Amino acid sequence: MADIGDFTALALDGHEVSLADYGGQVLLVVNVASKCGFTPQYEGLEALYRKLHPRGFTVLGFPCNQFGGQEPGDAEEIARFCVSNYRVTFPLFAKVEVNGPDAHPLFRWLKGERKGVLGTEAIKWNFTKFLIGRDGQVVDRFAPTTKPAEIEGRIEALL
Repeated sequence: MADIGDFTALALDGHEVSLADYGGQVLLVVNVASKCGFTPQYEGLEALYRKLHPRGFTVLGFPCNQFGGQEPGDAEEIARFCVSNYRVTFPLFAKVEVNGPDAHPLFRWLKGERKGVLGTEAIKWNFTKFLIGRDGQVVDRFAPTTKPAEIEGRIEALL
């Protein structure tokens, strides 16, 4: 049975990261964007990260430009935007596709493990969130409209 530790991803700075490095932690994997109506959720994601990280929780942000061209920048622009506007300190990865034939293998796995509304796999928009337990398995999937604070209790239960 696969788990999140079976995957690698490029960090925003371009180096390859084994997601096994996050083994034993509770994770929230989110496809993010800088020019989205949900972009202010960066603030809530960062608040969760700062509050719960000491207990073994991490947010993993994956910029995605597949929805309305809402993440047009390069890695440097994305980093600058996230730090200057939302003081993001949680790990950010290189831009990925989450749907279609070029979808990152991590997102293919996440979507297969937790279907969306009416059993659909496709991610509908930026800021879709996948909650991963300490065992590396997908526990839940949350719509872009679900604010980070609304997930805190679910995260707490896993910690």
